[in-house]
Amino acid sequence: MMKTHSNSLPVISFDLVSFLGDFLQLTKFRLAVSVVFSSVAGYLIAVDQIEVSILFGLIFGGFAMVGASNAFNQWIERDKDALMDRTKNRPLPTGRINNFTALLIASLLTLLGILILNNINFKTAFFGALSIIIYTCIYTPLKSVTSLSVFVGAFPGAIPFMLGWVAATGNFGIEPGVLFMVQFFWQFPHFWAIGWMMDDDYQKAGFKMLPTGKPDRVTAFQIVFYTIWTIIISISPFTQYSGSLTLSIGAVVALILIGVYFLYHALKLMQKKSKEAARKLIYASITYISLLQIIYVLDKWI
Repeated sequence: MMKTHSNSLPVISFDLVSFLGDFLQLTKFRLAVSVVFSSVAGYLIAVDQIEVSILFGLIFGGFAMVGASNAFNQWIERDKDALMDRTKNRPLPTGRINNFTALLIASLLTLLGILILNNINFKTAFFGALSIIIYTCIYTPLKSVTSLSVFVGAFPGAIPFMLGWVAATGNFGIEPGVLFMVQFFWQFPHFWAIGWMMDDDYQKAGFKMLPTGKPDRVTAFQIVFYTIWTIIISISPFTQYSGSLTLSIGAVVALILIGVYFLYHALKLMQKKSKEAARKLIYASITYISLLQIIYVLDKWI
């Protein structure tokens, strides 16, 4: 903001606190934290001894990459965000951050994230960069074209959990593949529940987020279907067919219990077909994936 005083040159004032708040909103800080938590869990599952430099590189590099993806997304969707009640007060629609600054932030975070992750190993940087490319260049534009955008978006969304394993080992094999599939299938019930609850808002912006285009019984059935598959894949390491990624019987029991909780809310949505049921499913899905990752880590270390 520029202020002028009598008998003086214009003075530029900068509110650092406000800018930091807008920066955190532009990069979706809370979402970034949850994604980084997922990567850290994947790392802890893979290692027998923690290397602090790799762990911190994964945390800061991961945050930079997620923040960049979110900033690019908001830069691309700034006009559509202005149409929706949920997003109209974001920094870009309100003009608190201008387009150039948002693009600069996104670009710098991308460069920083790639450099940090590449310092861990090339494959970690590669998958991190791939997630940004898919999220911003394919998923984001597709949201206005087809509901298959959720399928496309599930790929970058599933990368963080397995990225921790790749950071720890430098390899992509069956173990990170299983971690990828767990988070890949989980995203369908999670994001369709969001799409169900926010359907009116998404309609304003022309986003096609639900598989049938509307919150109906077929959409609810698919949510239940993918919830069941998520639960099945989550306990698959117990079969011993997932390489060095294994689960104890205690971990399996715990995963089944939280899976029942997740499935219960998916079935409730199919029964009630209401926004309130969708809201509860969103929280149930977040609780499920968070506890799943904690269970995997505890089962490795305890």
